[in-house]
Amino acid sequence: MPVIGFILLLVMISSPTFSQEKIKWVSFEEAIELSEKKSKHIFIDVYTDWCGWCKRMDATTFQDPVIVNIMNKHFYAVKLDAERKDTVYFQDNAFVNTNPAGRRSSHQLAQALLKGKMSYPSFVFLNGNAEWLQVLNGYVKSPDLEKVLTYIGEKVY
Repeated sequence: MPVIGFILLLVMISSPTFSQEKIKWVSFEEAIELSEKKSKHIFIDVYTDWCGWCKRMDATTFQDPVIVNIMNKHFYAVKLDAERKDTVYFQDNAFVNTNPAGRRSSHQLAQALLKGKMSYPSFVFLNGNAEWLQVLNGYVKSPDLEKVLTYIGEKVY
């Protein structure tokens, strides 16, 4: 029996799902700080806990090795809960959730980044100076996201 367990462990470790590199997610605040030290685009996944398509992005597109590679190479990747409860300081402004106890109450930072068009998931692109570039709304399959990430990440725009 111990030999079978060891063999199963080896198979699991060598399996792509176990050994695959992951996107290096950081907080919004960390991304801004990192970008000030080493300029890099910022990719912000604006999501909510109740969003089914957000969970599907996590389970599919964000697991794709091509997406992971492009994301880690060209972006500081951020997961931003659109309903977060704390205060975020950004560009001399304090952003809050004005109704933190309320159901589905969005944070002012999410509202600002999405320019008031609250849709989940949404993906915000900032340049290396934390200036707004673009928003992409909705579930995106890997091949489509790959094109956008390459376009922005390699500064073709």
